[in-house]
Amino acid sequence: MVDADQQERAVSKIDWKTLNSEDSLRRVRVFELIKSGGVQTGQDHLNVGIIFQHGNDTISSAMAVKSFETAIKLDSTVNRWWYAAAVDRDLMRRKKPQVYGTQFIQDRDSGKWKRYEIDSTKVTDAQRVYYYVETLAAQREKEWRMNLKPISETYQKNKSIEETIESIREQHRKGRLSQYSLEEEINQFGYELMTNNKDEEALRIFKLNTELYPDSFNTYDSYGEILMKMGKKKAAIKAYKHSLELNPANENAKQIIQLNKR
Repeated sequence: MVDADQQERAVSKIDWKTLNSEDSLRRVRVFELIKSGGVQTGQDHLNVGIIFQHGNDTISSAMAVKSFETAIKLDSTVNRWWYAAAVDRDLMRRKKPQVYGTQFIQDRDSGKWKRYEIDSTKVTDAQRVYYYVETLAAQREKEWRMNLKPISETYQKNKSIEETIESIREQHRKGRLSQYSLEEEINQFGYELMTNNKDEEALRIFKLNTELYPDSFNTYDSYGEILMKMGKKKAAIKAYKHSLELNPANENAKQIIQLNKR
């Protein structure tokens, strides 16, 4: 039942009417299992909690909290995050502030995500980490990241490479939990521009990436590629050589430098 619960939520477009009906039937079945003594192990209680976690009332949310709590007592290896999430969702259903910080809601008008109201005094960051929940600082970062638009989307909207570059710089200044993810996204955007023969703009994006991530061999490798495409051979070889200095195992740079010695 839990596998079905999770799989039906993994599709790109959820039929909520059908899903709610299936969820209701699963809860009825779980009550039958509990009554017949079919719920015994920590994993059993964890699975029961997951089914009730997706209920739509405080009876279900309270059952989820109780089930996850029992699961942890019976089996210390189960995923403790479920308990924290259930506590927060139960509080949210009761119109009270959450305490761990697992629940984020989306504004219907603006479409922006925000962390649901939280009473940060009830639980310490050490307790959050114990339950595999982000610290308060990481939650604020998560909220910011959830509202970030892909670079390509920003560019399509403003039609300005200058404004897009400033947006990228702002993201870099504010930081991300994973810096590599931003570096990779910038690089991907540069190649999208190249594919559409917007080489001058791609050049600016790849150059920007070398400025933001000067210790990355990959940014210089891509910068060399756009320079070579634009016929700026001398500058391209310089970029490839720098990429090779940063990563002597960069075979692509080695081959291009060797080919252009002739």
